[in-house]
Order: sequence, then C-alpha cells, then structure tokens
Amino acid sequence: MRVISRTSGSLLLALLALPAAGALSAQQPGVADPNIVVTGERLPDPSQLPAGPEVKGIITARNADRMKVTAADGTAQTITIAEFTKVKAGGGLFGGKNANIGPASLLNGLPVTVKTLQGPSGLVAAQVTFKNGDFKTANMIHNGTAQRFDEQAAATEALRGRMGDIDKYNVKGTTNVYFDTGKYALSPSAKADLCNVAAQAEGTDNALMLVVGYTDSVGGDEYNQTLSEKRASGVINYLQQACHWKPYRMLTPTGMAKADPAADNATPEGRAQNRRVSVNILVSKAVDVM
Repeated sequence: MRVISRTSGSLLLALLALPAAGALSAQQPGVADPNIVVTGERLPDPSQLPAGPEVKGIITARNADRMKVTAADGTAQTITIAEFTKVKAGGGLFGGKNANIGPASLLNGLPVTVKTLQGPSGLVAAQVTFKNGDFKTANMIHNGTAQRFDEQAAATEALRGRMGDIDKYNVKGTTNVYFDTGKYALSPSAKADLCNVAAQAEGTDNALMLVVGYTDSVGGDEYNQTLSEKRASGVINYLQQACHWKPYRMLTPTGMAKADPAADNATPEGRAQNRRVSVNILVSKAVDVM
C-alpha cells in the first residue's frame, strides 16, 4: 500500500455523488437510518438464545432499538438493543466502576464492545460496554453537532451548491491511499499519513474533509461498489477514531467504484493508481484567508 499527497482540483465527479445532507444524517439523534429496518419483533427469553460473536467498533447509526457498529476494517453489524441489554461504563463518570446506565448513552461516535446473542432475525446485544473517556468525547461531539447543526447544514448545502462551480472552493490538499487488488485494510504507514492529514486539516480554519473510495476495473460493478465503500469507510473510521477528526466536519464518504479513473485501467500500473481512497481538504473561498 502506498500513500501519496498532492494538491488536486478535480473533485467534480466525486462531489456529484454526495447524497443530500448526508454528512449529518448519521450524527443526529432521532434521525432514522434507512439502512436499519425496525421490525418490532418480540424476542424470546435471552437464556434461550445461543451466544453470538463479540463485536468491537464505533456506533455509526442509531434507530429506535437498533444500532449499527462499524469496525476499523469498515465492516458493519446491525445489533438489536433489547430490554434485557445491559449497558456498562468503566470508571467514575456515571457514579462508579462498571455502573449500569441506559441505552440513551449509546451515542453515535462511541467506541463500544458488544457481547451478542443470536436472535431470530440477527444479533441481539446482551451487554454493551465502553470507556468513560470515550463517552465524554462522544458526548462532546454529540453536543457540538447539535450546536452546529444549522452551521454545518448550511456548509454542506453550500458545498453542493458549488458543485457546478468548483472554482469557488480551495482544495487545500489531497492524500491518496493506495490498495492491492480486492483489499481495503490500512497499512501502518497509511495510518500515520492519515493522522498527518487530520492534523493539517485541524490547523486549517473552516476545513471540511471529503473521502472518496475507488477501485480499478477488475471485478463486477456490484463488487467494486462495495469494495470502494469499504475502503472509504475504513479511512473515515480511522480518521475519526484514531486521528480524532470531528464527525461533523466530515462530508459524506462516497464509493465511486471504477468511475473517474486516475489512470488507464488497461495497464497494471494504471490499475494500481486507480485502487485508491482520496482524502480531500476543502475550504470555501468565501471564508478562506489565503
């Protein structure tokens, strides 16, 4: 895997792939995630359910009694929160070590470990645990997101409004992370470079990040779409979890599959350049101090 940083202005096709107001949808409480379907099915007694896998990751969506937990490699599990689910936090933030708290504390952006059971329609949480420090960070992000909702919605809307005129945005930098065929795991050097990008963006006033995943032309359309999304999700997760980039300053990640190739897919060298995730730092010229 290779990481190359360069300045680029050719983001038009990637920007056109952004869904409306998608950057905020997974960060606001009470907003339904269309990828999670609530069936309202009554669960049997937990003692009658076989044990499921232990799931570790960050909560990336909540919808009523279900949550989506995304691992560092980009894979996601939808888990039901039942009446018998125990939610615990270590430390003193909630009044004592391993204190039992309610499911309302399971905020978007919170890293969790979930012991699961195999329910009739998927995984059910038997116990969810997290660290107090992680909750404090997630709560700050949650509060910051609520306070900045109008501001960030306006910024996102302004970005989409400038899609047809990208010259009104300054592209501060683009870092490309490259992958082997069919792979989406990040190398240690790539992780270090991503945190360097986050530090650069953190030092840039009014900066937003746009992450776009790509593939080469090997494989079918559906396969490549899923692969490009996994690559983008893996980069997003690492930037937020390890590099501490604020979710409300992250535009919706996009998987572009084999579209918008950077090089000719007819050659091995060209395909290697196309297997990439682009991390773009954007600042509106209206607020950018050159």
